[in-house]
Amino acid sequence: EVAEPGRMLVRQVGQKSIVITRGDDGELRGFLNSCRHRGTELAESDCDIAGTIRCPYHRWGYSTDGILKATPFFDEVPRDDFDRDDFSLIPVRVGTWGPLLFVCLADETPELDVWLGDLPERMAGYGFDQWRIEESQVLDIEANWKLISENFQEYYHLTWVHPELAKVSRVKDHYRYQGAGMYCGQTTTPVSGDDRDDWLVLPAAEGLDESDATSGRHIALYPNVIFSVLPNHVFVMRLDPIAPGLTCETCTLLLPPSTPELTGGELDATLTFWIDVNNEDIDICQRSQRGLTRGRIQPGPLAPRFEEPLHRFHNMLADCMTSDSLAGLTVPPGDDGSEAARLGTGPNPAPPTIEH
Repeated sequence: EVAEPGRMLVRQVGQKSIVITRGDDGELRGFLNSCRHRGTELAESDCDIAGTIRCPYHRWGYSTDGILKATPFFDEVPRDDFDRDDFSLIPVRVGTWGPLLFVCLADETPELDVWLGDLPERMAGYGFDQWRIEESQVLDIEANWKLISENFQEYYHLTWVHPELAKVSRVKDHYRYQGAGMYCGQTTTPVSGDDRDDWLVLPAAEGLDESDATSGRHIALYPNVIFSVLPNHVFVMRLDPIAPGLTCETCTLLLPPSTPELTGGELDATLTFWIDVNNEDIDICQRSQRGLTRGRIQPGPLAPRFEEPLHRFHNMLADCMTSDSLAGLTVPPGDDGSEAARLGTGPNPAPPTIEH
């Protein structure tokens, strides 16, 4: 989306609008979407800027690294009264992992590599840096973002909500896939093919080891990115909270560089598969939201093997909500470094007992 200089992205992060550019030096940078003159929104949507970010109101201009360069009719103002260097765009932290771009509004939050933990190492075999965006879809879901993330993290519902998915991602083949980092991980090992053409119709990425070539990795990266990694594609969902009972979900399908340009049937089969699965999830999450909104509900216990990731998710959420400062946030540990744990060949343990 912003591979070359001259392109600017506009993204909503919470209540803030952010612009993201790539400078001539190749660096990605993020800024608040507000001119330093009188605060006017710089851009409404993604656009080409030809090297200059211009305010539509009074034509103040900024370089792609946020430095104020143009202020019409200010030539006669003494530098002592107006120093352009004091009016650069307000920077926002950005970082990347593979094809994913992350924005953080809080200065004290741990660096992205700390947040990701061992995920880049675990996923290194896929070579995500070169994967491409094939399709995107934006949906409004009448459910809280946490319900959508929780639904993704557990597979207790798989057989009843996703009968077709359960044929290729069988409950008995789901295992824990958890290392240190702000994420909850599961794996389906092996991914089954059965007699369907939509799951494995696309060619697998080149260079995968045996484990990655036969597995599906399902990761919920706190707080709002969830994705499924298959040998031949990745399905990413970004959850943007709009209101307590409304979430904007952006779905993106990524393909490896070894996959040729597709026409028609092959891509349609994969897209249809995920659209059907996602619609089933949307329906059950909206029903959960409606049920919870009625109140007076005392939650029941979590199913130990199937819903254990929710315990980790709830702890991360509680830590972020109750910490005086995110600077001291403790990134939760994962399983030990043994090969068995890394490849996800053990069932989930029961959640630890909660002290009352």
